[in-house]
Amino acid sequence: MKKQIPKFENEDQERDFWASHDSTVYVKWEKAKRKKFPNLKPSTRTISIRLPESMLEDLKILANKRDVPYQSLLKMFLAERIKQELG
Repeated sequence: MKKQIPKFENEDQERDFWASHDSTVYVKWEKAKRKKFPNLKPSTRTISIRLPESMLEDLKILANKRDVPYQSLLKMFLAERIKQELG
């Protein structure tokens, strides 16, 4: 039998609790299932990436044909490939 998770008055109290307690005492992780939240706006992080100038120009041409910003098109291409690779 796992311990019952206490009731928290706010997120700060909950954050402090989990920072100092082992979740395996409270949660049966072997029964956990991965969950997706499609309506949440994903957090983004700015990165720097070096691309050959010709590749960047080709990307901009493709983006212009689709009437989307080239960075958005690059994100779409990456998302498609990641989905393909992960199966």
